[in-house]
Amino acid sequence: MAIALFGTGLLGGAIASRLLEGEQELWVWNRTAKRCQSLIQAGARTAPTAQEVAGKADWLVTVLSDGPSTEALLLGELDQQLAGRGVIQIATIAPEQSQALAAGVAERGGRYLEAPVLGSKPEALVGRLQLMAGGEPEVFAAAEPLLKQLSEAPRHLGPVGSAMACKLALNQLIASLTHAFSLSLHLVQRSGVDVESFMEILRGSALYAPTFDKKLERELQGDYANPNFPTAHLRKDLALFLEASQAAGLNGEGLKGLLQLLQRSSDAGLDGLDYCALHALTAGHGAGKAPH
Repeated sequence: MAIALFGTGLLGGAIASRLLEGEQELWVWNRTAKRCQSLIQAGARTAPTAQEVAGKADWLVTVLSDGPSTEALLLGELDQQLAGRGVIQIATIAPEQSQALAAGVAERGGRYLEAPVLGSKPEALVGRLQLMAGGEPEVFAAAEPLLKQLSEAPRHLGPVGSAMACKLALNQLIASLTHAFSLSLHLVQRSGVDVESFMEILRGSALYAPTFDKKLERELQGDYANPNFPTAHLRKDLALFLEASQAAGLNGEGLKGLLQLLQRSSDAGLDGLDYCALHALTAGHGAGKAPH
C-alpha cells in the first residue's frame, strides 16, 4: 500500500511521521515545499506536483486548513487522479462541505471517507488520536488498517457528514470550556483568591474538566507559544459549529458573543498561538500580560 499525504503542517506533519513508522510507502506534498524536508529526510518521498504525488498512491490523505483549500486540491488539482483511489479527508470542515466533496470524488471514480480527529501533534505521533469516520461502511473497512496506525480505536459513526458534525460538537466544547475557565480564573485572581485553593475546590467537584489543569500554567504565565491547536482554527471551527447548529434548527445565540471575542484575536496577534490565548482576550482591554 502506498499513501500520499497532502498538508504537512502541525497535524499533517505529525500524522506523516507516524505513517513513516509503518511498512507502507509514504509520499508527501505541501504548497510550501520546505515543510516536507524533515519528512523526506526521515524516509518520505515527494514529487514536484500534487498530481504526480497522487499518482504514486492507493490512498490520498488530506490534512489541509479548511474546506475551500481541500476542495481546490481534490476536485481541482487532483481531478484526474481520483479514479480508483481512496480519499481520507481529515481537516475539520462543515458537514455539507464534506458531503459535497464525497459527491465530487465519487463522480470522478474515487472513494471518500471523512476522518476528523480529536487530539493534535502529541497524540498523532504515538497513534492515539481519537478518530471518527463518516462514509460508506465498505470504504471504512478498506481504510481501517491505515486508520489504526493513527488511532487505537477508530469509530465509524455513519454516513458522510456525521463525523464532521461530531467533531464540530467536540470543538465547540473546547471553545466554551476554555472561555468559561478563563473568565473564572481571572475573577478569582482579581478578587484575591488563592488560585490553588480555587483549583482544589474545582477538582473535587462535578464541574472539573482535565483541560483546566492542562492549560492552567500557560494562562497564569501568559505563554501561548508552540501551539498544538492555534486560536485561528478554534475560531474557524466555532463559526462552522454555529452554521451547522443553525441548519439543524438549534438556537446558538449564546455562542455568538464568544465568536465575536475570538474574531479579535487577529488584531491582537493571537491567531498563530495556542487556543488558550483566548485568556488574553477575556482579560479585558489592555489587561493581563502581553501574549508571547
